[in-house]
Amino acid sequence: MTDRIIEVGARPTRLKISLNQLVIEPEGQETAHIPVSDIATLICTSPAITLSAAVLTTLAEHSIPVVLSGRNHLPAAMSLPLQTHNAQSERHARQTQLTQPERKRIWQGLVQHKIKAQGEALYCLTGNDAGLRTLASKVRSGDPENLEAQAARRYWPHLFGDNKFFRGSGYGGRNALLNYGYAVLRAGTTRALCAAGLHPSLGLQHHNRHDAFCLASDMMEPFRPCVDIHAALLADQFDAPDSIELTKENKIELLQFWTRRYAWNGESRTLSDWLYHAAQCLARVILKESKRLEIPDIKFSDIQHLRTHDLPVKTSVQTDKLKSKSHAATA
Repeated sequence: MTDRIIEVGARPTRLKISLNQLVIEPEGQETAHIPVSDIATLICTSPAITLSAAVLTTLAEHSIPVVLSGRNHLPAAMSLPLQTHNAQSERHARQTQLTQPERKRIWQGLVQHKIKAQGEALYCLTGNDAGLRTLASKVRSGDPENLEAQAARRYWPHLFGDNKFFRGSGYGGRNALLNYGYAVLRAGTTRALCAAGLHPSLGLQHHNRHDAFCLASDMMEPFRPCVDIHAALLADQFDAPDSIELTKENKIELLQFWTRRYAWNGESRTLSDWLYHAAQCLARVILKESKRLEIPDIKFSDIQHLRTHDLPVKTSVQTDKLKSKSHAATA
């Protein structure tokens, strides 16, 4: 599958379909033509974008999610195809028939892998996993002790090296980086679930009535540290990380989490591939074809390469207070 993410929104822009290509016509700039088959996700970040029903229909036919962001850069809506798998109806029915113990066991696996991944990210950044990999082994069915929240209280201060950092969706700076990255991850997770014939709204643990894709919110949990570690590396370049803005350059650097390759079980794949693998495994568990939810244990063993190559030191920044930092220091 393709990993190409297209974001439109820097200026008034018209989108249309021609010869199975997405035609992007920014006001005052050269028109771009992108084959629809090359697109993984389309992100529209400006209200000054004009697109037709033909655009949404064609992208839906290719199982491409379209994310519409509000003025705060947070996702406000997402479009998805209604038919992506030849056994979709059966799988949707099986989802609704999951018992509560089955849901709890699946959620246990997701939380275990999330905490392990958080520990792996901390270890690669700081040389200390803050006890998270041990904590992951203690998660029980349904996570009744809420070890996910206990892990988060250890994780965020260590990740950014800041005891005052507060994780929230309505904040700027580092939170804005995380929110943007999670929006992309959620869109990719939703696409993988649809490709596996699963309904992204039928969640396991998440049941927020304002969340249209509860299962995607569940399934993306073990993969969040892929966003986190790139956000931490990017924030490490600034003296005032809470003043970081979502510029084009910062988005490009952050989105390396989506295009890089991750090693697991002797294989190296992009995050998109691992999401498809995980979604297919979840489908087999729901269909009772497998008892084990197989989630890749993402490794960040090449973190030093990321520090020294993928994230170049900036010579100019957005405000006078911001300047580049050495990547030899831990987050």
